[in-house]
Amino acid sequence: MLIGTIVQGKGAHVVTVPPDATVTDLLSLLAEHNIGAVVVSADGQAITGIVSERDIVRHLHMRGGAVLAEPVSSIMTVEVRTCGPDENVDELRKTMTVHRFRHVPVVQDGRLIGIVSIGDVVKSAIEELETERAHLVGYLHG
Repeated sequence: MLIGTIVQGKGAHVVTVPPDATVTDLLSLLAEHNIGAVVVSADGQAITGIVSERDIVRHLHMRGGAVLAEPVSSIMTVEVRTCGPDENVDELRKTMTVHRFRHVPVVQDGRLIGIVSIGDVVKSAIEELETERAHLVGYLHG
């Protein structure tokens, strides 16, 4: 299965936050959309960084509650791993597991076109296994 198939299934809308928004604003976005990470982007297309719940917790622990008034750019991950819609889901799953990250922005022609979470990747693997199982059962009974 290709990454683009996942993006088509879940939709291409990606929640973004500008780098100058506060961490409190970021928390509101995470809660409002029930998501675990937000792409940092000034224009909604070019990726400046990414911020996850783990980043927030880590910085709260290290710097205290004052971090909530700071800009998102002060806690974001700048080196963002991305993937393209034509990449293989199995390869992305391996990469996400090895490097221990849960969200990967999907980019095409330099533009943000979606985001894939580890949950999306696992769901696609389960769907593939269920389809394969149904074919095997059909073959055995048919």
